Amino acid sequence: MDRVLLVTPTKKSADMLLGLLKDGGHFPKHIQIVSSGSEARRALIDHSFDLILINSPLPDEFGHEFAAFASADGSTAVVMLVKSELADSVAEQLEPEGIFILAKPLNRLLFYQIIRIAKAARIHVMNLARENQKLRQKLDDMRLISRAKCLLIQEKHMTEEEAHSYLEKNAMNYRKTRREVAEIVIQRFE
Repeated sequence: MDRVLLVTPTKKSADMLLGLLKDGGHFPKHIQIVSSGSEARRALIDHSFDLILINSPLPDEFGHEFAAFASADGSTAVVMLVKSELADSVAEQLEPEGIFILAKPLNRLLFYQIIRIAKAARIHVMNLARENQKLRQKLDDMRLISRAKCLLIQEKHMTEEEAHSYLEKNAMNYRKTRREVAEIVIQRFE
């Protein structure tokens, strides 16, 4: 993970978490350390992060509000460190939002595993988002092409097969995509 936001209330805890990241081979290229939820929100405005580690409680909030805020777009892996007696209740609240909860005091091995799982989950979510975007674009193209076919049928009195052939032929002849040809047809008749 290249960009990490570390949200922790003290320098001592920041140094400890940095040491864990370094020892586990997960030391990022860019790390930003902030000590409060409000600072973390400002950091998210200016930058995007691959991983956000939240060491709760924070001085201005517990941290679960910021965790939910940070994970909303789905592109950032969020790991929240919580006292062991609160871990189950916080997990119940935040895990449905894709936030990983880790009980304190930390177990090194478990910390490394959670970081690896968070990294893998983020990559998987990003791949799904790309695939989703491709499918949305394809569906949008199909809608546009269908609309152009309907206009050709209505305005030029073509059959559906003739309208389809018209779009295909013009796409090949003018070295354009079917979508581009469909947009031209729609502009002409609407």
